[in-house]
Amino acid sequence: MATQQLDPTMLLTQVENLSRSHREHELFYSQAPLRDALALQTVSRTLKALAGQWLAAAPQSVAYANPYAGCDDLNNQAAIETMGVLFLEGEGEPAEMGRIKRDLATMADEHEQTGAWLSEAMQSTWNSALALLPIAALADLLGERHRIIAANWRNAMLSTLVANLLRRANDILDHVEFAPNALRDDMRQERLAPRYLYAAAELIDHAADLLAESAVVVHESERRWRVFWERVQELRATD
Repeated sequence: MATQQLDPTMLLTQVENLSRSHREHELFYSQAPLRDALALQTVSRTLKALAGQWLAAAPQSVAYANPYAGCDDLNNQAAIETMGVLFLEGEGEPAEMGRIKRDLATMADEHEQTGAWLSEAMQSTWNSALALLPIAALADLLGERHRIIAANWRNAMLSTLVANLLRRANDILDHVEFAPNALRDDMRQERLAPRYLYAAAELIDHAADLLAESAVVVHESERRWRVFWERVQELRATD
């Protein structure tokens, strides 16, 4: 039933329910973006460590006979310690690089879905908030309620942008052939691979920054939710 069609008692009941449940829901989303931001920063550090290694190292001309020997010219201790990325003489792209790209794709899908759902929800919520205008006791808090909606709308757009950034970072990584022989050929020529890695890391860093910003936006709404919810509870108690 549309909010505008409810009588005042039912309207306050519904508003109290929405205020309580969505406030609790947002407590989760004040933390979740920070976890994703930290994961992305770890990926970025790994890519930058590898890029720095490949820009400075001389390509190894004689490979070890053992196919499981590490590629001394390609491996970087920080990349190994951070995400386990290990180049071996007899292997192609390290499994860890494939996992990094899959994780970026998965995170992009999740944030795209979150952005789309949240944007649609906020449009509906914005429309429903019109029903609050006739409630005189909420007049001084209408700005607070609409600021909450606007903040969530902003986070919807941030989620969509994060998804786009992560997908483009993966597009850039797809231009790098991570097999040892291909990387060594690149090191003997233009050394484009590390430049692609730096570019991908820059986009990933920006996505991480936006996620941290998203958490800040949610935190800023916490007091508004509390004040609004307490007022609605008071109105229901005297109804």
